[in-house]
Amino acid sequence: MTKEEKEQADSSSASATDEATYEPSLADEEAASAAALEEKAIAQAMQSADSSYVPSPSLLASEDPEPLLTQVDGPLLSTYEASKPSVYQAKAVPVALRSKFDVPIHITAGGSVVEFEIFTDKYDIAFGVTAEREEGVTIVRESARVESHLESVTGKFLVGSVPCALVFSFDNEYSWFREKRVSYTITVTPPKINNVVKGRRLRATKALEVVKGDIAEMEERHGAVNQEKISLEDEIKQMEKDLEEKKNALQEYNEEDQFLRRMRLTRKKQVHLLEERLENGWEDEKSEC
Repeated sequence: MTKEEKEQADSSSASATDEATYEPSLADEEAASAAALEEKAIAQAMQSADSSYVPSPSLLASEDPEPLLTQVDGPLLSTYEASKPSVYQAKAVPVALRSKFDVPIHITAGGSVVEFEIFTDKYDIAFGVTAEREEGVTIVRESARVESHLESVTGKFLVGSVPCALVFSFDNEYSWFREKRVSYTITVTPPKINNVVKGRRLRATKALEVVKGDIAEMEERHGAVNQEKISLEDEIKQMEKDLEEKKNALQEYNEEDQFLRRMRLTRKKQVHLLEERLENGWEDEKSEC
């Protein structure tokens, strides 16, 4: 074999080796496919949640326009870290007998993915997850006894409507004799920026529909309120007129009352003087006699 043929063979061998090194395995392809499907499912779930967005009653009742816009806008993109998950964890947390231990986590970014893993030492415990919002409480995972001392309990879910408080509850109220020790890891992964951008547009569209609908209802209600206001003002004016007339009449009656009181006294005096004259006679008649 010539030198050139040997170099060509070595080059072909190296090239084949490099290709083999970078050829994705079946497991890698399956993992990538699963990740793509999960990302698609998350995007669809976010779209569904944002498409049904309704501003909370407190936002609609507020005279300040900014809180609604803050909720619609979501996180500020200039400071947003989509790839940085928040991890909450603790080990061997004691839960006394006949008691309960809650882990509240506040979620502000719609489309966040929440994963959890819990386990206990030696004994089981009741475990559940709820999402608390201004509109009410949603049960994410029904509270039930789990054999977390035998195998870790895991779960994963998407948070749609925000803001909300997720409450991970460890309930040992059923136990009369044993304290339990709980370990947990809760990971909150915020949504990708493209999902945040799509979400804020969907929320803005739904909020705009609600706000415009409110304006139409308010204009109709305002017209009815103005009619009632005018009617009441007219009634008050009539009442004020009637009141003034009654005041004048009352003044006349008061004056007549005072006059009659004085005249009654005068008449009583006259009666007394006349009766006295008739009984005793007149003074000037006595002198003539």
